[in-house]
Amino acid sequence: MSSNHRRKLFGLMLIFFVCLGSLSTPFQSFASFPEELRLFTGQQASLQLSMPVNAQVTVNGPDIVKVNGSAKHSFQVDLHQPISLETYKAGQTELKLKLFGTIPLKTVKVNVVPDLRIIPGGHTIGVKLKSAGVLVVGHHLVTVAEEKKISPGEDAKVQLGDLIVKINGKPITDVSKVADVVNEAGESKKPLNLTVNRNNELIELQMQPAYDVVDQTYRLGLYIRDSAAGVGTLTFFAPDQGVYGALGHVITDMDTQTPITVGTGEIVHSNVTSISKSQNGEPGEKRAQFSKESKVLGNIEKNTAFGIFGKMRELPDHSLSKEALPVAFSEEVKEGPAQIYTVVNGQKVEKFDIEVIHVSKQDFPATKGMVIKITDPRLLEKTGGIVQGMSGSPIIQNGKVIGAVTHVFVNDPSSGYGCFIEWMLQDAGIVLRQTPNELKEAS
Repeated sequence: MSSNHRRKLFGLMLIFFVCLGSLSTPFQSFASFPEELRLFTGQQASLQLSMPVNAQVTVNGPDIVKVNGSAKHSFQVDLHQPISLETYKAGQTELKLKLFGTIPLKTVKVNVVPDLRIIPGGHTIGVKLKSAGVLVVGHHLVTVAEEKKISPGEDAKVQLGDLIVKINGKPITDVSKVADVVNEAGESKKPLNLTVNRNNELIELQMQPAYDVVDQTYRLGLYIRDSAAGVGTLTFFAPDQGVYGALGHVITDMDTQTPITVGTGEIVHSNVTSISKSQNGEPGEKRAQFSKESKVLGNIEKNTAFGIFGKMRELPDHSLSKEALPVAFSEEVKEGPAQIYTVVNGQKVEKFDIEVIHVSKQDFPATKGMVIKITDPRLLEKTGGIVQGMSGSPIIQNGKVIGAVTHVFVNDPSSGYGCFIEWMLQDAGIVLRQTPNELKEAS
């Protein structure tokens, strides 16, 4: 046999054994062994290498995490048996495994955060939001002569989605007060100085109101709005922190599709009166009512990509359960059965079956963390799947709150996206993931 044939045969055999080894249990256990692990205080976990050897384990902080029930700094472990971890206090430590006490095998960073439990919502809520200024939602023409129309706002380069926060240096949050300021400037022939928030950047603009000869008043040539209202679903209430999260997505202005910057706002009790059923290509919606007399549940302090957040003193009425549940880190979420809590009639929160059919790995906040599918025949019969107003419905898996419903697939209303609960908690001020600087300080 020639040397070339021997080399080819050796190469094929090497590839065969590498492939065979990669299918073995020890290799798969080694490949799936985590480099970083997040746990809550009081939580237990198990790591498996399935290797028929002993190793030296070293734990930097045995007061933070005990390995195999031991509080020692360093000792021997049998890698053929599962390695058990039990957390005791918040902090960061490292677990190092060395073969024969000298050859580095694996290093696992263990980040322990304080235990957290929240009460899942599911309640339908009314949302009343007032922006931190007046929002420009359109331009219009002002008739200044028989055959002449102009738009002072458009001429001054005011854009749709601009938030006017000051006029002549004075804060403005109420649309009803703009007319008096405009008339005063028009009659005195003095231009208005506008402070505009555009994409989180403050811009100074100047414009002269125009006299409308038809309505006989001065106008800016702008359509403006200062508030928004709608319905959604409460995701969670964190009793120890006194905060809540809802909706699972940002509130945008209906005309400009720009996120509304919160000035003030509140969430109130709401009552589902009927449901327009979802159909392919046409999402349905919950029809709900609330009024000025509706019970106020909390305030609105933030409007982010993951919903609205603020303070809440107590859990709303008609809860499915008042029991606080543990939350899941994003890496704990698995494909498989789960449930959502939501309202389909009146104010009664009910539990419905769903399936988590895809989970994305996310190291940074993003809204599309998982794909879910409604499987509960009762909910499909009632709603056809996910409907508008259901956004924010909490998702529960294996007794833990894992996320919230966010969006529906238009072409398949039985399916949609969900976001991980940890991103909503982060926007509510409860952080489960430390930054690199925080980890450095803790080490």
